[in-house]
Amino acid sequence: MSEDPKLYTNKPRKAQLKQFQDQHKGKDFSSPPPSSSTMATQSPSPPPQPPKESFARRYKFLWPLLLTVNLGVGAYLFMRTKKKDTDVEEEVTTTVSTTTQTTPTTTEKPLPLPTITEPVKLREPIPEDQQRELFKWILEEKRKVKPKDPEEKKRIDEEKAILKQFIRAKSLPRI
Repeated sequence: MSEDPKLYTNKPRKAQLKQFQDQHKGKDFSSPPPSSSTMATQSPSPPPQPPKESFARRYKFLWPLLLTVNLGVGAYLFMRTKKKDTDVEEEVTTTVSTTTQTTPTTTEKPLPLPTITEPVKLREPIPEDQQRELFKWILEEKRKVKPKDPEEKKRIDEEKAILKQFIRAKSLPRI
C-alpha cells in the first residue's frame, strides 16, 4: 500500500502536474465503485504529490523587505555606537586634560587655542516684559518637575527662589 515517492529526473512544470492530476481525477469518477473481490487484487496508486516549493521560493517577495529592514537596523546600531564612542572619547580627553593641569610638570607646552573664524553676532536685548514671561514659564516648568531625592529637591527649590527674585525685581539682568 505504501509506494516510494516517484523521483523525477526533470522537474515537471505546473501545467504538466495539473494535467496529470486531472487525468487521475477523471479515472476515479468514471470507474464504477470496485467490489470487495476486485479490491483485494487491485491496489489503486495514489496520485503523486506535487513537489513542494522551498521556503525561500515560496516567500520570495519578502526577501527584499527583510534585507532592507536588516540593513536599516544595522546602520542605526552602527551610528548609535559610533556616537557613543565619540562621546566617550571627548569625556576621556577632558578628564585627561584636567588631571594634567592639576599635576604640575616641568615641561608644559601650552595648547594652541582654536582660531575663531566667525565673529559673534550681537543680538538685540530681549525686552523686560518678555524676560519676565520667560522666567514665569521656567518657574512653572520647575514646579512640574518631580524630584527623585532630597538633594535634587533642594537644588530645584533654590532655582525656583532665584526665578521668583528675578520676577519680583524692578529691573532684570540682561540675557
